[in-house]
Amino acid sequence: MRGVKTRKANLRRMVFAEIARFAYNGGTGRDFAQIPFNILPGEEASYRTNIFLERAIFGERLRAAMGMPLRDAGEVGPISMGLEDAEKGEHYYTPPLINVIKFACNACPEKKVFVSNGCQGCIEHPCLEVCPKKAISMVDGRSYINQEKCIKCGKCAAVCPYNAIIKQERPCTKACGAGAIRSDAKGRAEIDQSKCTACSQCLVSCPFAAIVDKGQVFQTIMAIKSDVPVYAAVAPAFAGQFNSPNANEKVRSVFKKLGFEDAVEVSIGADLCTVAEARDFIEEVPSKMKFMLTSCCPAWADLIKKNFPELAPNISMALTPMVWTARMIKKQHPGCKVAFIGPCTAKKLEAIRETIRSDVDFVLTFEELAGIMDAKGVSFDDIKEEEYLPFNESSGDGWGFAVTGGVADAVKNVLAKTHPDREVKVMRAEGLADCKKLLFLARAGKLDGYLIEGMGCIGGCVGGAGTIADPVKAGALINKTKADKSSVSPLDSKYIDRLELVEERKIPE
Repeated sequence: MRGVKTRKANLRRMVFAEIARFAYNGGTGRDFAQIPFNILPGEEASYRTNIFLERAIFGERLRAAMGMPLRDAGEVGPISMGLEDAEKGEHYYTPPLINVIKFACNACPEKKVFVSNGCQGCIEHPCLEVCPKKAISMVDGRSYINQEKCIKCGKCAAVCPYNAIIKQERPCTKACGAGAIRSDAKGRAEIDQSKCTACSQCLVSCPFAAIVDKGQVFQTIMAIKSDVPVYAAVAPAFAGQFNSPNANEKVRSVFKKLGFEDAVEVSIGADLCTVAEARDFIEEVPSKMKFMLTSCCPAWADLIKKNFPELAPNISMALTPMVWTARMIKKQHPGCKVAFIGPCTAKKLEAIRETIRSDVDFVLTFEELAGIMDAKGVSFDDIKEEEYLPFNESSGDGWGFAVTGGVADAVKNVLAKTHPDREVKVMRAEGLADCKKLLFLARAGKLDGYLIEGMGCIGGCVGGAGTIADPVKAGALINKTKADKSSVSPLDSKYIDRLELVEERKIPE
């Protein structure tokens, strides 16, 4: 639950901080194996039934945060087993990125409809009347559901005047718009990787913190400690994440204190992406394709490729803002490394594509960044005014990429300037479930001529699994920033002359 300091949020942040501390201090395999005992000392459990289970689960979380594969309960060996692979200079994620720690899973029922003690045994009993399978009857003056007949439609729950009937769903399954969560033989959650888009909304929704994503905190810090300069490319969804006044002026100083060479705003790349996507729309629609799908959200793009492959050619060929920015940094600073810092776990998979690997070396979420800051003792609030550095070179539309509708609005605004006589119709969806509905309409020919924007997370990037702040509040701040800079267009970017220079390496996926 973003914006609320829950025990799960604290646990995840603690994991990232410990990994960062281990990397900064140059820890050994023995030090790594000692971490669960340092965090969970003694004999009393803090989160679960016993301390041994807690340490075992914590150990697997540490492995995932190091980018290492999870193990099942039957595997023998210390949690540091395979650590040498994580320490290699060029370490990429080994699929799958999103994993379930099986012995941490509560084996929640997938879907269940039941009558609570709130039932008043009313004489109207609308629950009986609406049940399509006649699974409800009155027993001892209260509603009773025959589970063998019940199809879990929830119609009874919807009409109960007392809200006494509960439709309960497994949180991770409910959150997965891609339909990738199923149950294994023991009733525990299992991810169908052929459907998973790595949006990680299942991770956010699991109250038992049993779902984890692999990370590169360790690898990023080891690169920072080397002689190679590492630049941070910071996504526009950064706004509001650290709840500190004048955060934009502090961000570069914060990254420098963490050991980065400097920080660059990805909204600059968003401006270039806007111009490129506007150009593509004019050139491609409707002469070469009936409609165009935006390219920025990797979960949305992956959903299309896995579920609607016939629509994949309609995805804009414009590079994502992350890639635009990374290529621009590497052209300006040859030999450097780039770490994308953002709200999205799906960006981790985007970065390991063969055509992207040489551009983006590491991907960290804001949540992982917070752990690194804890380990290093760096805070936004500690940055003094004399340390402020400019970090605001993009347009309002570039910042708007972080919220639902922002990409389509940016493209439409550019086309209004460059092609004022051309009508640009747009449609948008947020959350993979609604994105699917939009794609069905497109496939049916209902959206010909449209620019179609899809965001894998509710609210857009600000709702990503790697965020810290409340998505609604963060979105409001993004929109305020966008409005304050409404007079600045992506076409006014001082980096616009680099468009072709950076784009020349564009290779179709």
